[in-house]
Formats: sequence, C-alpha cells, structure tokens
Amino acid sequence: MQAIMEPIFEIPYLIGVVTLGILILRYAKSQKQYRLFGIMAIVLGCGDAFHLVPRIYALWTDGIANHSASLGIGKMVTSITMTVFYVFLYHVWQARYKKETAKAVTAAVYLLAAARIALCLFPQNQWTSADAPLSWGIYRNLPFTVLGILIIIIYYQEARRSSDRAFRNMWLAVLLSFAFYIPVVLWADSIPMLGMLMIPKTCAYVWIVWMGFAEAKKTT
Repeated sequence: MQAIMEPIFEIPYLIGVVTLGILILRYAKSQKQYRLFGIMAIVLGCGDAFHLVPRIYALWTDGIANHSASLGIGKMVTSITMTVFYVFLYHVWQARYKKETAKAVTAAVYLLAAARIALCLFPQNQWTSADAPLSWGIYRNLPFTVLGILIIIIYYQEARRSSDRAFRNMWLAVLLSFAFYIPVVLWADSIPMLGMLMIPKTCAYVWIVWMGFAEAKKTT
C-alpha cells in the first residue's frame, strides 16, 4: 500500500511545484520578488527530488531498508536546498516590502543558513547510515528552526503593517511547516507513524508556493 500511496502524493507534488515555479518566472517579467519566488519554487522541487525520487525507487524495488545510502544523501541535499529556500523567501520579503536596508536581519538570515548548511556537512550526521544519530539531527535543525521563527515574525509583522492580503497567511504556512516537521525530527525513529506528518508539512510548502503563484498571475 505504501508503494502505491506515497508516489501518488509525491510525484504530482514534485511536478506541480516545479511547474508553478516556471509559471511564476513566466509571469514575473521584470519584478524581482516574483523572479525570486519562481526560482525558490524550482529549488524546492528539485531539492526534494533528490530525496523523494530515490524513495519512490526504493518503494518500487526492494524496499527502503536496502537504500539507506541513496536516501541519506538525498536527505542531506534536501536539507541544504530547504535552507536555500528560506533564504530566497527572505529576499522575497525584502523585495516585496522594500526592506533592502535591513542589514541586521540579512546578516542573521545568512548566519543561520550558513550554520545550518555547515552542520549538515559534518560527517557525524552519518547520512548514509540506517541508524543516524538523533543528536546531530537536533544540532543541524536548531539554526534552521531559529531561521524559520525569524521568517515567521517578519512576514507576520510586515503583512499586517502593510495590509497585504495576498501574503497575510505566509507566516502561518511557514509556522505549520515547522510544526509538522519538528516532531518528525525528534520522535519519528521511535514512533514511525509520525513520519506521516511530512505530508501536511509538504502541503504547507505547496501553500507557500501557491500564494506566490496566485499573486504573480495577477500581474499578467
């Protein structure tokens, strides 16, 4: 059943989010915020493909347990591209709300992103192992979570300050993505069913991309 249900969700997700990214770029024209949003969506889809495509292949062949190395490497790549996704989302915020001079926030975003990516590259993560240590899963997600909180705060504040109806729920979509993701990091090894939370987490990312697509389409 898993070999049927997962691909039914994951394949349309990968195709859909990349397609939306391409369409956003098409609608963007000379508008920086939508060019950034389109690239961001493509990074999301292509990055997730590094993990989901090997996972689908494993489900359709001899099982996930026999593909620890490819799945682990894919998970590492996805972890890095997800960090890049939030850096792009920050720059969308800058462009949309004319915050190019927010140097302190920019420095914090890049410092947190660099820390997250650096931690992902440490060999102690044991990405290719079937028994990767939980401690390093926590270490690498600490700066990522702080980055997410920062993105939530700035979108919440600015969307309300400027009465931005189109992006008024951007903060909520990011909040939900982390709310579904963190329990998986902490407890999925001991409670495998928690892995199902990755589905609503992915839906939250699709919501983020859809908000950008819907707004970019209005410019045509």
